[in-house]
Amino acid sequence: MTNWLAELKSAVEGKGNEIEPLGFLALLAASALAAFVVAQLYSRFYGRQAAGSDIHRSFPLLGIAVTAIFICIQFSLPLSLGLLGALSIVRFRTPIKEPEEIGFLMVVIATSLAAATGRLFYLALVLVAATLGLVAQALLGSVFRRRRDSGLVIATYEEAVYGAQSGALLSALADAGRRGALESLTVQDGRVTVTWRFFGLPPAAAPALERKLRETAPPTSLAIVFAAAAP
Repeated sequence: MTNWLAELKSAVEGKGNEIEPLGFLALLAASALAAFVVAQLYSRFYGRQAAGSDIHRSFPLLGIAVTAIFICIQFSLPLSLGLLGALSIVRFRTPIKEPEEIGFLMVVIATSLAAATGRLFYLALVLVAATLGLVAQALLGSVFRRRRDSGLVIATYEEAVYGAQSGALLSALADAGRRGALESLTVQDGRVTVTWRFFGLPPAAAPALERKLRETAPPTSLAIVFAAAAP
């Protein structure tokens, strides 16, 4: 018992050469616990997002794997170089659907590396900093939240109708919201598709914009798409 505690103490202080099995298991347990905490943070702050891939379910295994890999290779340069080549063929098959998922993955990797090098105090600091950052983001939600009054107008016209009313149509679009810009103009099979990006148009004003566009130049199809609000 005294032996593996001494080994673990040496690992925590960064002085150890090799880690005995019990010390190795203790560092894996610390990494897994940190990964569980990060998974709970993900569920608490981003669990309501329907577009996520539930990637937090892999955090505990990811933390254990990263810690074990780095503990095993830190004592052997040839092994680390060989592992680097082997891991270069690995590819993620599950898409990263939300940018927040990349941040959480990096936190899990950071805590796993801290555990692998025996810096358990730094591991705790990473968790505290991540928690404080997420709390601050939740309190200052308006700074990070996507604007709900921006989006796209996608309208399709017969080429003859657009040619006769293009000036009035673009003028009507320019009056929508505080500002806007022509995103694209596509001509295909006798039809013109206009994509206009707007800013500062509240969703309640969409019906009035639709009526104005239909009165100016009746489109064959019309879509007003607002940016999804982040929780």
